[in-house]
Amino acid sequence: MTMVDETELLVATRRDLHRHPEIGFNEHRTAGIAAERLRAAGYEVRTGIAVTGVVGTLRGGAGDGPTLLLRADMDALPITEETGHDFVSTLPGSMHACGHDAHVAIGLAVAERLARTRDQWRGTVKYMFQPAEEGLGGAVGMIEAGVLDGVDAALGLHVWLGLPSGVVGVVQGPQMAGAIEFGIEVRGRGGHGAMPHETVDALYAASQIVVALQSVVSRTVPPLEPAVVTIAAFHAGAAHNVIAETASLKGTVRAFDPALLHQLPHHVERVIAGVCAALGATYEFRFRIEGPPTVNDPRMAEIVRREAERIVGADRVRTDPDVRTMAAEDFGDVLARVPGCYFFVGGRSEEKGMTHPHHSPRFDLCEDCMPVAVDVLEAAARAYLAGG
Repeated sequence: MTMVDETELLVATRRDLHRHPEIGFNEHRTAGIAAERLRAAGYEVRTGIAVTGVVGTLRGGAGDGPTLLLRADMDALPITEETGHDFVSTLPGSMHACGHDAHVAIGLAVAERLARTRDQWRGTVKYMFQPAEEGLGGAVGMIEAGVLDGVDAALGLHVWLGLPSGVVGVVQGPQMAGAIEFGIEVRGRGGHGAMPHETVDALYAASQIVVALQSVVSRTVPPLEPAVVTIAAFHAGAAHNVIAETASLKGTVRAFDPALLHQLPHHVERVIAGVCAALGATYEFRFRIEGPPTVNDPRMAEIVRREAERIVGADRVRTDPDVRTMAAEDFGDVLARVPGCYFFVGGRSEEKGMTHPHHSPRFDLCEDCMPVAVDVLEAAARAYLAGG
């Protein structure tokens, strides 16, 4: 296959997947495409892992060696697309608004390259096409099904609108934050809007909680430790003259440090309890760990940095702390178990108007970044299999 043919297939695959987005654990069409392409390339294929996950295994022809896991996530988001381009989602209410369509296309291109050159590398490649990355536990499901059995290291990437198209971002240590989602139900005593003295206003109590939670990071987290506490949803009341009896809040806490991440919900609840006690309300607090921080192994990150600099030039590889993000990624569950590296390949283009953030209904990425992603991921994989 020529470079032109490979690039055309890469873009065509991404656009086909973009037209047919599938929400987490429903990626049946996407998984079928991945399995078919892997089988055609010579991989041993397992399907139906954690509902829709696919794993292709290929042994190199140059002898025994380590086993490397490569990963691409497949799921779309429940968003109605507003890009207006000619390969818009055909399913209203579903959209590839985070680049996972590109990840699958990139993954298949890398898998096929490795298959064509299998006589040149040793060891084993396991390619993991994962469902339900968007907060639904797809990585954990595949891990529990044994995908990491025998795996020595792992690599993955994300096309990233925080970087210009084709720029590679990789750091040693935390690349993405861990995340915990939480919910708060505040209960008061409802009543007439003209008689507030007879009520316990749940809406007011919840409002004070929102304000007071701003002190969690500023007054309980060390100033040099990045952390986030965000309230993202607030629902209370239904009429202009009825004081709300209940109010509900939803939010997230995020941190790079695992110990700090696990402390944050307890700081949040202490604030909630204090506000409710002062105002005569009660509360219920729930939280769920979405995933640990995505922490890169220094050796694996160095392999990616070195290969990226060789391919795109040192001036287009960033290793500074600003590459990191407080966004979360369930590849962290993989890297908590095996050494590896998760890196970014920039997809932003001001010239083409591709600047809308991930999870926006107008999200789009500069497809020029995709061949770069293929080159860097394949080179890093082969460098690791060759001994780093």
